Amino acid sequence: MNRKRFSASNLQFFKFFDQRNLGSLPRIFLSSLMIIFFFYTFPIFLNYKKNNNFEYQNNSKTILAYTLNNKKKGSGESEDQFLDENDLLVDIFSLNDLETDTIRLNASTINQLFEDTNYKLDDVRKNKLVKPVALTLLPAEIKMIESTTKRKEFFIQIVLPLILKENNNIRLDRKRLFDIINKSSNTDVEKKWLNQKYKQYGIPSKDLSTLKIRMDEVPVSLALAQAAKETGWGTSRFAQEGNALFGQWTWSGEGLKPKDSDKNTGHKVMKFNVLQASVRAYQRNLNTHSTYRAFRKARADLRDQGKNLDSIILSQFLDQYAETGEKYVEVLQKIIKQNNLQDFDDAKLLPSSIELESLI
Repeated sequence: MNRKRFSASNLQFFKFFDQRNLGSLPRIFLSSLMIIFFFYTFPIFLNYKKNNNFEYQNNSKTILAYTLNNKKKGSGESEDQFLDENDLLVDIFSLNDLETDTIRLNASTINQLFEDTNYKLDDVRKNKLVKPVALTLLPAEIKMIESTTKRKEFFIQIVLPLILKENNNIRLDRKRLFDIINKSSNTDVEKKWLNQKYKQYGIPSKDLSTLKIRMDEVPVSLALAQAAKETGWGTSRFAQEGNALFGQWTWSGEGLKPKDSDKNTGHKVMKFNVLQASVRAYQRNLNTHSTYRAFRKARADLRDQGKNLDSIILSQFLDQYAETGEKYVEVLQKIIKQNNLQDFDDAKLLPSSIELESLI
C-alpha cells in the first residue's frame, strides 16, 4: 500500500517537469538542482543513521567511572548505588603515591636477580613456592627477547609474585571477615574495619553476604592470562609506559591515549606508578564492577560446592572484558592451557625478609 502511494506521488511530481510552459533549459536546470540536492543530503542521512545506531561498546574496563547498576535477579548481591571512586580506590591511589621514585631495572639485572635467588618456574611448578621478588616496573628490553618461550617465562616470573601478593591480602581479609561473622558481638575496631571494607568493595547497603561474594581471590592462572593478553606478554606501550597490565580504562584519571583515538575525546588507558597498583586495580575491578556479577556468582558457587576456583570455568564470564566477547574468552583459555598456567593456581608466596622480621 505504501509503495503504491509513493509511486503515484512520484508520477505526479515528475509530470510537473513535463508541462508545456517549461522549456528544456529550465527543466534541465531544475533536474540538476534535484540531483545535486539528493547527493548532498543522502550522505548526511546515512551518517545520522549510523550515529544513532546504538552498537555495543565495552566499558567494563572503566575503573574511574563506577556507576553500578541495581540488583540483578539471582546475583546474590545487594542493591548498588552511585559510589565515590575514592572509597573504592583509596588504597590504590595511596599505593601509587607511595611509589614515585621507582627504578627501572634492565632485563639482564633482573635475570641475575632471579638466578641469585634461585627463582625458576620449573621449581615453582614442582614445589609450589614463589620467591618474593617484587619488581615495580617492566624492563624495556623484554620486547627484544627473541625466544618466545623465554619472553613468556620472564614475564610470568615478574607478574606472578605480584598476583600472589594481592591474593594473599584478600585471603587475609576474607579470614578476618569470617572471624567477625562467626562472633556474637564485634569490637569497635572490627566495626570500623567492616565499614572500611564496605566502602572499598562498593557496598553502601552494608550487606555482609555481598561482601563475602566480592571479597575473594582471582585465580592466578586467569590473572596471568589476562595480563599476557592485554600487554602482549609485557611488550605493549601501555605496559611499558604506564605499568598497565590489564588495559583498564579511565575517562577522568591519569592515563595514556591510544594512538588511533581523538586527543580531546574518548577513554585513556589508566596509568600506574608501579605494577602492584595495576594488579590491585584489576582485582578491585572484577570484584566490584556490575559487569562482572556473573563472574562473582560463579566464583561463589564454586566456593559453596567446596571446589577450587577454576580459571577455565570462570573465564567464561569475562566475555564483556573486551569488545571481541566470546573470542576473548577463547583466547584466554588457549593461553591458560598452552602455557600450563594452572600449575601456578596453588602456588604460595614465600615471606619477604621484612615480613619475617615482623614475626620475630
